[in-house]
Amino acid sequence: MSKIGLYFGTFNPIHIGHIIIANHMVEYSDLDEIWMVVTPHNPFKKKSSLLDNHHRLELVYRATENYSKINPSDIEFKLPQPNYTVYTLAHITDMYPNKEFCLIMGEDNLKSLHKWKNYETILEHHHIYVYPRIAEGSIDHQFKNHPKIHNVSAPIVQISSTMIRNGIKNKKNMRPLLSKKVWQYIDEMNFYKK
Repeated sequence: MSKIGLYFGTFNPIHIGHIIIANHMVEYSDLDEIWMVVTPHNPFKKKSSLLDNHHRLELVYRATENYSKINPSDIEFKLPQPNYTVYTLAHITDMYPNKEFCLIMGEDNLKSLHKWKNYETILEHHHIYVYPRIAEGSIDHQFKNHPKIHNVSAPIVQISSTMIRNGIKNKKNMRPLLSKKVWQYIDEMNFYKK
């Protein structure tokens, strides 16, 4: 049974930090593949800076096309909104019964996991792979040394999509932080310019 790590994000836009983490997770853990799950636009939130779902999926496709173990996923596009991770996991497990799905998250998300909807159900059925992040707060005692939570010492990447969007808007050169094809698409489409 192949083991898939699900890496959720708006990927607005996907940058080299996301790829560094995904690649490290698939190369230095027992995960066979990483699926970059593009989170759909929440219809209840007004967020003008968020590109349409299909554009963000296209960026993820371009960013991952040379990585055979990292794949884009639009699984959440078809689910009712607003959606919770616990439902996506149930849905994807039903769709692919021959695969084992694990969650990938930053340490900052682990610190708030106890606030997630049905987090106990998630931990009962899925392993969580955690990469380090510099963030305030502490990890809930119940998650320390938990048999289903695995810390992977991936590089700490201090790049954010917000920083990239703001940089593009302010006419800064953000190309080093994006894969070539991602940058080309953003530039051609005039994304984040205003």
